[in-house]
Amino acid sequence: MHTEFEIETRGQGTYEFTRDVTRWVADTGTGEGLLTLFVRHTSASLLIQENADPEVQVDLRNYFARLVPPTTDPSMSYLTHTYEGPDDMPAHIKAALLPISLQIPIINGTMTLGIWQGIYLFEHRDRPHRRKVAALIR
Repeated sequence: MHTEFEIETRGQGTYEFTRDVTRWVADTGTGEGLLTLFVRHTSASLLIQENADPEVQVDLRNYFARLVPPTTDPSMSYLTHTYEGPDDMPAHIKAALLPISLQIPIINGTMTLGIWQGIYLFEHRDRPHRRKVAALIR
C-alpha cells in the first residue's frame, strides 16, 4: 500500500499531518505492518514530536533558527551556496541534521504513536511550498 501526502506550508515551521496519515492507515485496512514516510525535498524534514503544547513547536523552530541562521548572518559567511536566497543553504543543513524519513509500527490497525506524539513536516524555507511526503506500508 502506498500514497502521497501533499502539505501546504506558509514558511518556516512545523505542520502536523497526523490526522491525514491516521485516516489513510485506517482506510487501508492494515492490521499489522510498518509505515514508512519519506519527504521528497532537500529543504524540509519529518518529525515525530509533542502535539499537546504548541510552545514545543515554537521552541523547535526558534532553536533551529539560532543553530543555523540565514546566510546574511555574519557567522554563516563561509557558505558558498547562496544564490537561491539566504534561507536556502541553511534549509539544506537543517534537513541534513533532522530526519527525512520516519518508520511507525502499525499494530491492530493503528499507528503505535504515543499519546502526545504527532507527525510533522518541518519546513525550513521562508516562502510557502507544497511539500510531498511518500507513504508506504509493508
